[in-house]
Order: sequence, then structure tokens, then C-alpha cells
Amino acid sequence: MAEKQISLEKFRNVGIIAHIDAGKTTTTEGILYRTGINHKIGTVRGDDGGATTDWMDQEKERGITITSAAVTCFWKDHKVNIIDTPGHIDFTAEVERSLRVLDGAVTVFDGKMGVEAQSETVWRQANKYGVPRVCFINKINQIGGDFYKSLESIHKRLSRNAFPIHLPIGFEKDINGVVDLIDMKAYTYKEFHDRELIVGEIPEDMREKAKNARSLLVENAVEAEEELMNKFFEGGEEAITTEELKRGLRKRVLAGDFFLVTGGDGRGVIVEKVLDLMVDYLPSPLDIPAIWGTNPKTAEAIDRKPSDKEPMSALAFKLATDPFVGKLIFVRVYSGKITAGSYILNATTGEKERVGRLVRMHADKREEIAEIGAGDIAAIVGLKNATTGTTICDVAHPIILESIDFPDPPVSIAVEPKTKADQEKMGIGLGRLAEEDPTFRIHTDDDTGQTILSGMGELHLEIIIDRLKREFNVEANTGEPQVAFRESIRGTAEAQGKHVKQSGGRGQYGDVWVKFEPSEPGKGFEFVDVIKGGVVPQEYRKPVMEGIKETLEGGVLAGYPVVDVKATLYDGSYHDVDSSELAFQLAGVLATREGIKNAKPIILEPVMKLEATTPEEFMGDVIGDLNSRRGRIDAMEDLQGGAKLIRAFVPLANLFGYTSDLRSMSQGRAASTMELHAYEEVPPNVAQEIIEKRASK
Repeated sequence: MAEKQISLEKFRNVGIIAHIDAGKTTTTEGILYRTGINHKIGTVRGDDGGATTDWMDQEKERGITITSAAVTCFWKDHKVNIIDTPGHIDFTAEVERSLRVLDGAVTVFDGKMGVEAQSETVWRQANKYGVPRVCFINKINQIGGDFYKSLESIHKRLSRNAFPIHLPIGFEKDINGVVDLIDMKAYTYKEFHDRELIVGEIPEDMREKAKNARSLLVENAVEAEEELMNKFFEGGEEAITTEELKRGLRKRVLAGDFFLVTGGDGRGVIVEKVLDLMVDYLPSPLDIPAIWGTNPKTAEAIDRKPSDKEPMSALAFKLATDPFVGKLIFVRVYSGKITAGSYILNATTGEKERVGRLVRMHADKREEIAEIGAGDIAAIVGLKNATTGTTICDVAHPIILESIDFPDPPVSIAVEPKTKADQEKMGIGLGRLAEEDPTFRIHTDDDTGQTILSGMGELHLEIIIDRLKREFNVEANTGEPQVAFRESIRGTAEAQGKHVKQSGGRGQYGDVWVKFEPSEPGKGFEFVDVIKGGVVPQEYRKPVMEGIKETLEGGVLAGYPVVDVKATLYDGSYHDVDSSELAFQLAGVLATREGIKNAKPIILEPVMKLEATTPEEFMGDVIGDLNSRRGRIDAMEDLQGGAKLIRAFVPLANLFGYTSDLRSMSQGRAASTMELHAYEEVPPNVAQEIIEKRASK
């Protein structure tokens, strides 16, 4: 089917999001098979060449998704761009940047486990970007799989507004289809991998249940329109036609706070029902409000509607290095169209660039195309200075779209090349990987000269080192993981910074009084200027701020960056001849050193929110181990299948190697996920250890 024949209302940009191992990649494989893109279903852990969207060597070996992969398929005259995202918390940025540019999502749940830790994280990310979702409860045909218990966990932990649109027929291994509550028909199969669903009547023992579930759908659908509500009150459920029911449900789903739920096996023919939900209820680019940005010249707010006739605007949301074509920039086009060979403006840098080739991505395979239209997702080959979050737009109509924010990475390791020959290759390789991954950072330690890599967790950094070796042929030695500590203050102090120097000829004179106090957690550095009159001239106040800011980058206790500090410049003096910007910058440095020292400085450490699931017999060992790691147990819950969920807050410094230790103490049956919760003050005895350790380096 030629792409141009498909109108914008029949486009769907959909993300597959879930907890690790819920079955996202397998469901994507099922979709590609059912839509005729693939001739077989690849497996996540298998010798058949693996799943289409898990194409990296590291993904095949570990059986997990590391990088989001884009694929395009067609279903019932609709074009569906799908992004299969990772489930592991270390790669949560991949989910974040994918949701930023997608219109809808399918949230996959493991039917044996229900809502898991990372299910909540991706759900919150989808809420943040206002992405409408449908839910697919996978693996309900396996031992321990339970559609209704999983639905209950969605109600309990995510939203009460989740309603089945299909009910499974059978239980566990006997499941053989669903009852569709829209047309009140049964869709069954003999084997889950059958080519087609058989349409028939609802089983006798399910009629009452299906009738009640449909009534709930109708009651919720009519809330979408006043006209439907009045019709429902006058004539009851029978007065609402199938088309009206679907229209009402679609409006509720598009509002972003109502969710339709189905279930089955992601490898099976039932995936066709998931595809139906995508095209019937998830938004097209036309259902999404016009995107707003700012004019880089005037700073006024401007919008772009999803139309090929509007000036072109697009957001680069992902970079990848392709061994055959070089740098690929994945873009979501919001308005207008990008044509191969045309010129575009990189609005973020202000540079004009020529578009080389355009490609439609099918995981790691490419198909050359002539243009990318409004509402579509594809990739541009070889733009020089585009990074994640870059706005690309029409040269004559500049706009800057809102970029994508990523958290600071909390874990670091030192790395050095094994040989001199590896030195240059390592620099190039790390630069390329940092370009691709906005949560991976590189810097050189000023004291030791070591190259320090920072990432979201141990697995994240392990994958980076592995990719360095395989893709760039660099052998490297790594140090122990290090924690990104911070410093802050608990008290308030006022300090004078006076820089006076006479060395014959013109001297240097800068004098300031600054008040230092804690600001809200997470606010960073705040500078307030309350100078009255001209005791410190206007042109010297910015250098004071720069001096303070620069000094806060290396704290007074152990040299870690100082955060969440408010500095108020309130007094000072200057000299007509000897004052200069440099003198006042140095005065700011002196005031900061003195002020922070007297404002009760403290050390902060990253504390992780950890969730461990374990069989009941190992619960005592798991809790005891968390207590020994300075963990605070927050809650315990019963899960499906007799497992226990333990929620705790644990300092990151005590969690290195935790995954292996947890497996050892539970015979490999417990699992955990963790994400950064907050920076908290370390106890005095631990702070002393950190200071001494830092001083000895």
C-alpha cells in the first residue's frame, strides 16, 4: 500500500510500554506477524535470530530491551508506527523520549504478576505527557495468569477508570478467546497461533457476566457527550447504537483518564484485538492539540497544526549510529513535511543544514523514502549537530519546540583504555555513545585526570562498556562504581567577600555581603539581588553570581557540588578606579567559601526507591538484608501467586551488587527494580567516612 494514500486520520503513533519481562517485545512481534510484516514470530530468548525490535547483541544475550526500536505496519487501512520501549529502569530515558513524541500507548501487564514496579513508572511517564492508553494483560493463558486479579491490581495501583472491553473465555491454559463487549460476540481459536479468530455466540455461562460488563462500558461511554447521556436516560442501554458506544468510548480514552482493557497471549491471534483497539480508540495526529513552541527571534508563543500545508516543524527524539549510513536522527514531524535534498533550520543551534537521505526504520533495517509528512515518524541520515530534543523547522518560519528533560545520572565509574592505541578510539566511541544517550555523561576528574562515566545504574554502564568493546573495538579497564554525592546547607549564614589587591599601578577592589540559606529540595542554585542604590554597580552583580556559582561546584566538606542553596547579594562597596568584573567575581568566591562553611554544611546521597518481589519463604532474609544496607522498609503487599512485594528506600551507595545478592539469597526466585527517589542527608558517621575517603584520594 502506497504511503501517500493513507490520510492523517488513519495514522497511529503508538508506544508499547511495560515493566521488564511483561511481554512488550513479544507482543510487538505478534503484531508484526499478524500485519504481514514478518513471516514468523521471533523470540526474545531464542536461537532463531531473535525478536525484530531486540536487534542489538546485548539485547539478544540478556533477553531484555535496551534501546527503543521503531517499526511500521498496516492494519485495516491504517498505518501504525510502533515504538517498542525498554522496561528496565536503567533505560527509562528511552521510554521518556518515546512518549514525548507518541500519540498513544499500549500498556502491557504480566497476567501472572499484575501491576509491577516499572508498570507504575511508565504509567506516570505517560500521565506526564498526557498520552492516552489501552491496556493489554498478557500471559493470562499461562499457569498463574489471571485477568481479573491483574485488573484488580490496575484499579488498586494505577486507576479505577480501567474497564474491560473484552472478557477472556476460559482460565489459564484453557483460555481460547474473548467475548467482545461491543458487538457481544465470542472470538475464539483452537490454538493460540491460529491464523484467524472464529466468530460465534457468547458461551452460556458467560452471558450474565458479559451483560454486566457491557452495561459498565455504556454508562461510561455516555458521559462523553451530553446528547448520548440524554439518549441513555430516555431509552436506556438499548437506545445507544454500537457506533455511538464506540464514539463515546473513544472520546473517553482520548481524554487520557479512561482506559480500555483486553487480555490474551502476545504471541497469538488474539493480538488482532489489540490492533483493533489501537486503530479504533487511540488518537491520530489530528486528535492531538496543535503543538506550541516559541519564535526564537521574538520569544512569542506560536503553534503548529498537524497539516502538510503548515510550515515544517519536527522534534529529534533519538539518535543512533548505523554502521552503514552513519548518524541517524529519528524525528517526529508535527507540521509540514521534510523532503530529501531540502534545506532545514536547526532551530536549537540556529544553523541551516541540507537534508540528505530519509529512511523509514524497521528496527535495524532501513527503507529509503522521499519525504516525511506531518504526523509521521521516520529518520534523517547525517544531520551534523542535531541531538535529542533538537527542533528542526522551516528556514523561513523558525520555531523552537519544548525539549525533553532527563534526570542527572546517579552512578559513576572510572574507565581507562588498556593500551595507548585504544586511547583515541575510546574518546571517539564514548563521544558517539553520549550523543545517542542523553542520560550517559562523560567528564574528566580534575584531580586524578581519570575519565569518569556516569549513568542511570550498574546495568546501564555495563552495557556502555560492552558496546564500547564490540562496536568500537576498545578494550577498557573500569573502576568500582561511585556514587554521585552532593553537598548542601541546613543553616543560614552571612559572609563578606572582600578582594583587595595593590600591586603598583591599578589595583583590584571588590567587596560584597551575601546571605546563604537552604532553598527547596531539587531547586538547585538560586541567586537573588536585593542591592538598593549603587553600593555595587549593576555591571558587577553578574560576576558576583558567577563567582558564587563556580565555587558551589566544589563543596567545603568533601568537594562535591553544593545544591539547593539560595544566595542573596544585599550589600557591598566598590572603588571608582580599582573595581572590575574579575575583582567582584573573586569577592563572590571568598564570600561563598566563608558563608557555606558557617551555614551547617551537610552531605547528601542518592536514595533509591526499591521494590523487591520474593516468594514468602525468603521474605525474612530479604528484609534483613535491606536493613543491613541502611534501608527503610516502606510497605509490604501480597501479590498474585503467593509472592510478596517489599517497598523500601535504600541509599544507592549500599546497593552495588544487590541484584546478584538477591538472587543468591532466594535461589534465583526474587527480583527487584529501583529508581532514584531523592537526595537525602547522610548520617554523621557515614558523612565522616565519606570526607575521610575523599581526603585520602
